[in-house]
Amino acid sequence: MTLELSTLNSKTEISGRIHSIETCGTVDGPGIRFVIFTQGCLLRCQYCHNPDTRSLQDGKLVTAKEIFEQIKKYRSYMKASGGGVTISGGEPLLQPEFVGEVFRLCKQEGIHTALDTSGFPKFEDAKKVLEFVDLVLLDLKAFSPETYHDVTAVSLEPVLRFTHYLNEIQKPTWVRFVLVPHLTDNPQEIAELAQFVSTLSNVEKVEVLPFHKMGEYKWDEMGYEYKLKDTPGATVEQVQQAMEIFKQFGVKVE
Repeated sequence: MTLELSTLNSKTEISGRIHSIETCGTVDGPGIRFVIFTQGCLLRCQYCHNPDTRSLQDGKLVTAKEIFEQIKKYRSYMKASGGGVTISGGEPLLQPEFVGEVFRLCKQEGIHTALDTSGFPKFEDAKKVLEFVDLVLLDLKAFSPETYHDVTAVSLEPVLRFTHYLNEIQKPTWVRFVLVPHLTDNPQEIAELAQFVSTLSNVEKVEVLPFHKMGEYKWDEMGYEYKLKDTPGATVEQVQQAMEIFKQFGVKVE
């Protein structure tokens, strides 16, 4: 039975599975943020630094109420810095009832909410969660359908549908793009992505993030094949070149 997020039955404790929590994050939205990393992801990104979040059966089972009790302890830090709560993953939208309820509790207390998502999961479930989201951190891995599938092993089409919907409802959005040498660094494809983003009036900025190998050891520990073993990290110069392409299309970029 699907639970209505805005009218939670008081006898029901909505629970979800989380991977970990970062209490004073500074890179997942504005200000100091309480960041919740959820379990479960349908994408198989080649550069994922948290492959241990793939399975929705792993992680710690918690209730939305339990998480919110922890969040409240950090309200002074969030308020002073203009921060709030970010739910990341994994993919948060695989657990829409749980994520929506955490955000609903936050909104009741005036706490800023940010959703870090690939935009891939079930569209109708995602729409319900967005009611309680102030900012979306949207991970656009690539704009070419072929490259997107190569990076993630899934289709780009649902992501574009979600992206267009964010623009339709004018939901404030930061686009995140990971620059991976020899994978997502094709200048023409970056230009196509930049041109697309320039048509979205809800996008406040683009963040170009350099590829790194900080999570490679997890792939080894879990027995997964890490295809980017011989791929170098993105240099400052390469990131700057990608940023310049976005700027050429009038897109604010960091």
